[in-house]
Amino acid sequence: MYKHILLSLAMAFALVSCSSDKEDSTSEDEINSTAILGTWEATELIIDNETASDDVKFGKQILDFLSNKDCYIITLQFNEDLSATASNSANYVEVNATADGLDIPCPTETDTNESTYVFDGKTVTTIDENGEELVIGVTIEGNVMTVDAADLDIPNFSEDGQLIFVKR
Repeated sequence: MYKHILLSLAMAFALVSCSSDKEDSTSEDEINSTAILGTWEATELIIDNETASDDVKFGKQILDFLSNKDCYIITLQFNEDLSATASNSANYVEVNATADGLDIPCPTETDTNESTYVFDGKTVTTIDENGEELVIGVTIEGNVMTVDAADLDIPNFSEDGQLIFVKR
């Protein structure tokens, strides 16, 4: 009789302690889908100096210089309503020669594109106002988002490499 009571208690504990993995994966999926929310600023371009073109190398130097001055020329905003805004000042960067070397002032003009997006935890798919779709591979770890630069359509930043964004 004692063995039957222990067996019954053990089975009861086993049934109570079992939970569905579905709930855990839903929570993880929800966390992954909301990780992209917020404003992201491009701070770095990681490239292979052996294979990158001179234009990409120069673009990297400009991005590094401006980021060090807290000037961000590429900003992405992802909202809860699945709308997104991309701001890009790359077309308005001016390089000035001075007696001390080159100076690059922070651009005051920017191009802005509005779109909708879907984020599945690994890719962002955007659809702009013209119905054009862009699929971008991303990795988010905390407040750092790494984007495959080849997926983007930004002059001097769209060759092989990774564009690093930091959440504001």
